[in-house]
Amino acid sequence: MKIFQQNKSDLKGLKEKPFKLEKEIQKIVENNLDQVSGYQVIKSEFTIKSNRIDTLAFDEENRSFVIIEYKRDRNYSVVDQGVSYLNLMLEYKADFIVEYNESQKNNLKRNEVDWSQSKVIFVAPSFTDFQRQSSNFKDLPIELWEIKRFENEIIVINPVKKSQSAPSIKQVQTKEDSTIGKVVEEIKVYTEEDHLAGKSEEIIELYETYKNAILNLATDIELFPKKLYIAFKKDKNLADIHVQQKGLKIWINMHKGDLDDPKNITNDVSRKGHWGNGDYEVIVSDTQNLEYIMSLIKQVIG
Repeated sequence: MKIFQQNKSDLKGLKEKPFKLEKEIQKIVENNLDQVSGYQVIKSEFTIKSNRIDTLAFDEENRSFVIIEYKRDRNYSVVDQGVSYLNLMLEYKADFIVEYNESQKNNLKRNEVDWSQSKVIFVAPSFTDFQRQSSNFKDLPIELWEIKRFENEIIVINPVKKSQSAPSIKQVQTKEDSTIGKVVEEIKVYTEEDHLAGKSEEIIELYETYKNAILNLATDIELFPKKLYIAFKKDKNLADIHVQQKGLKIWINMHKGDLDDPKNITNDVSRKGHWGNGDYEVIVSDTQNLEYIMSLIKQVIG
């Protein structure tokens, strides 16, 4: 990756400043985790059963724990270590909840955690082709984030995307992989296919139309299938879609009173339970108000 600084019409290449210590990476990520990912740091250097976890975080949106590990070299197995940590979490759930409650001075109960959304993130300056390929399974809750530092204290964090044709870990899992089997059985990585399963061709086409319209609002909008909805993000959630049997339920991520909706087609859900983010909800069964709804979602982008 080349990073340039523009001076009038000229571009000056910025030199990479390698990290000397893993602690440097950890400090940058922990100090900015909410901005980078929306996750909340629970504990730095969390020790459980003789295992030290670099960063224990909590994903408020998914109500799940996130384990983050930092690496400066590339001589390790992301799958073996990642699965080992996930298995540790599933075996000692109470310890994670106790740590959350003690550090946050809160009262998080076991049934308030969605353990099926747990994940491990490895953060490193680079990953080998083998590490990328070995973690490239659509249902393996292990993510790789590349982090680089350049001149002028410029930091670039680039999550490594799994390929669209990534296979299921179950296809290569052997009977000896009992730890992987336990993790895959209890932790679920959701896909668009999960949300579209059992839906009619008309509803799938309707979803694809709204999906493409949202993605076309900006070049860097990304799609993230969650347990209960499909999230569209650009730094933060813009909108969430729940695919129903007869239509789509769309939540627009703005607080009550902030959305300009002259046609008044959205519902105020600020005082009632709902799955998606934001206080505005609209239910659609056709594309009649497609462009208008896109203008509402665009207000979230600013």
